[in-house]
Amino acid sequence: MGICVTPTLLPELIRAASQAIEAHAEEVSALDRALGDGDHLVNLRRGLNALLAQSAELAQAPDLSTAFQKIGMTLMTTVGGASGSLYGTLFIALAKAVQGTPLKLDTFAQAFSQAVEAVKQRGKTQVGEKTLVDTLQPTAEALLAAAPSASPAEVVEKVKAAAVAGMESTRDLLATKGRASYLGERARGIVDAGARTAQLMICAIADALLNTPSVAPECKPERPTNA
Repeated sequence: MGICVTPTLLPELIRAASQAIEAHAEEVSALDRALGDGDHLVNLRRGLNALLAQSAELAQAPDLSTAFQKIGMTLMTTVGGASGSLYGTLFIALAKAVQGTPLKLDTFAQAFSQAVEAVKQRGKTQVGEKTLVDTLQPTAEALLAAAPSASPAEVVEKVKAAAVAGMESTRDLLATKGRASYLGERARGIVDAGARTAQLMICAIADALLNTPSVAPECKPERPTNA
């Protein structure tokens, strides 16, 4: 069976994302102190903790659109700053994109691509500006390319590789957004904290999806009926 996301999987995916951030907390804090305001980790933790507290409710959502909408609104109100706005936009856009659709891998790839475009519009940000978009955009592209024909394991590896490459690309970029934009050449050589946390969460969620495949009825192939 391929990867298929249902609300019942969301608690495990949220836990995976939170654990990945906690495992790299010191690194993320150091990156943000070097380029940003030093509050990225605190803000992100606040949002993830709020989602962890809502895990049972999210798992019982009637559909993914409802769950994604709640996740988006929660992140908007708890994370704060640019990250809260961008991640809130990502999930609210996902909620709109998946309405009325079974969320199998190819469907999610299309929805995620649309959501990333919404993030870019909200933040007025493109690839190459040393932000989380440098991680999100190549991830979306890799997912779109791999989802139609690759095996779940291959999709996960391609997505993870794209996220890592996108994150690493920020190391040698000049920043054009936020406090880091005032650093000029001093920003080179340092990975953007938002790109790093996005990569950590994407990779953790990808692994969790592969290791905990859904067995929900709507994800099972239909049995052929006798004529």
